[in-house]
Amino acid sequence: MDRIALAAGVLYVIVLLRAGGTFAIGWLAGAGARRSRFAGRISSAKFRRAEQAIQRWGAPVVAVSFLTVGFQTAANFLAGSMRMPLPRYLPALFVGGAAWALIYATAGLGLLEVLVRLLTERTAIEGAAVAVLLLGACGVVVFRRRRTVPSTGDTGNTRPDEE
Repeated sequence: MDRIALAAGVLYVIVLLRAGGTFAIGWLAGAGARRSRFAGRISSAKFRRAEQAIQRWGAPVVAVSFLTVGFQTAANFLAGSMRMPLPRYLPALFVGGAAWALIYATAGLGLLEVLVRLLTERTAIEGAAVAVLLLGACGVVVFRRRRTVPSTGDTGNTRPDEE
């Protein structure tokens, strides 16, 4: 239990620094955009309504974003760039960051312990099975990514018999 508490504490500090830093970078980027040539676009009524909605209702989105993969950075950056007030942002950061740290500390340490036991206490066949599963998962990811990226040589405008 001490390992989980220590891991959760370390992860909590990391997430507070990372997410808080992302918020600060977003705040600075928003301030810079308000002084740039985009200031006219940013001052539109539609943008101001969106900014007010994020300032008022964005805290739950920020807190829940810590339970997602790949969305929390965007949520923290947008909260900063849309100038979410700190009294609304900080509680969301503390609650969401605590949930993230606890999940990763418990599930992460549990998974690491299972893998270590599997690789040290089990036979080579079981270790090979895990390696095959991991390689298969990586292969699926690579295959899906290659399938979504269009090839650079094929324009798709001509048929082979028309060349």
